[in-house]
Amino acid sequence: MSASTPRGALDGIKVLDLSRVLAGPWCTQMLADLGADVVKVERPQAGDDTRHWGPPFLKDDAGRDTREASYFTACNRNKRSITVDMAHPEGQALLRRMAAEADVVVENFKVGGLAQYGLDYASLKALNPRLVYCSITGFGQDGPYAERAGYDLMVQAMCGLMSITGHADGQPGGGPLKVGVAVVDVFTGLYASNAILAALNARDNARNGTGEGQHIDMALLDVGMAVLANQAAGYLATGQAPGRAGNIHPSLAPYQDFRSRDGNVLLAIGNDGQFARFCQACGHPEWAQDARFATNTARVQHRAALLALMEPVLQTRSTTEWIALLEDKAVPCGPINTIAQAFDDPQVRARGIRRELPRDAGDGIAPMATVANPMRLSGTPVSYHRAPPALGQHTDEVLRELGLDASAIAALKAGGAI
Repeated sequence: MSASTPRGALDGIKVLDLSRVLAGPWCTQMLADLGADVVKVERPQAGDDTRHWGPPFLKDDAGRDTREASYFTACNRNKRSITVDMAHPEGQALLRRMAAEADVVVENFKVGGLAQYGLDYASLKALNPRLVYCSITGFGQDGPYAERAGYDLMVQAMCGLMSITGHADGQPGGGPLKVGVAVVDVFTGLYASNAILAALNARDNARNGTGEGQHIDMALLDVGMAVLANQAAGYLATGQAPGRAGNIHPSLAPYQDFRSRDGNVLLAIGNDGQFARFCQACGHPEWAQDARFATNTARVQHRAALLALMEPVLQTRSTTEWIALLEDKAVPCGPINTIAQAFDDPQVRARGIRRELPRDAGDGIAPMATVANPMRLSGTPVSYHRAPPALGQHTDEVLRELGLDASAIAALKAGGAI
């Protein structure tokens, strides 16, 4: 790092990443973006499962599909990849040696799955009492489901998320629906990275740090329940489980999509002032004076009557015309974009959301695009210094840093440990 390059917020923190697929790697990518040195441990020859979850696949310099799936690149930026066979005694010894020097270990094996390798929390804590050890599982370290494997889709169903996502029964396309992204995995990664930062602060805080690490027990089901947010709060307050309502907000109106003259437009009116300004702009100021619509609570109660008035009016202008009409009146209004349109949006382009990362793995894969981390820190900014690695790209480099010479590394390769 040059003298002119700002230090990352987690500069000097070493992370041993034993996780794979999405929740764990999303967590460790957050730490890597913030400056931690994250070493990703993968199975020899096979690697992380998501390297093979395609199509789509990455392209080589000639534009041809490779065998590397793009899925892997979503959550493995800024890491170094090494291959170690943890079923091999020498592989286990290597990982224990690395854990002894690490600040953080992240793993998402089944409960108790790493004990047989001497890589569980109790074993590694004995080697390194300062270690922050984060376990990510489907259902947590205890309870009747602790031994079960957990997957995002399963947890979206179990936590109730699918029961509030999609159109209501009886409507076209009605029925339970998963979210279009594995949001429980992603949220679990975010919660896990927050928990790790809290544990590091508890260990190192200059005023009251303990100097000790701790174990973090993260469960997808716990997170799925937590991110139900206002929907869970509503159930707890009333005892009534909410249902599916499509794009309608259960507590706000009008807060949904409408047909425009040439497609769809989204209105997200969150208060009475915004509604009054919308009514004035669209030529119907009397709506805001109508007792049925004067307050948000009244509008929610009389939603059907309100929509019967609004829907024909919204179809008199194009989506672009509605946005132009309302954008200077502080009335939230926007298009419903495809992902391609979203990346081409002027605001998205201005914020630099698409980043290009050079690829130096020697595998013929061209520089690749990544989605910028949304955290904007003025003093310790996120960095984009390394593309998602090729399988085992940094094995020799990391082992040399651990003190192994060329002959020792060659012997480990010959023995199948790496």
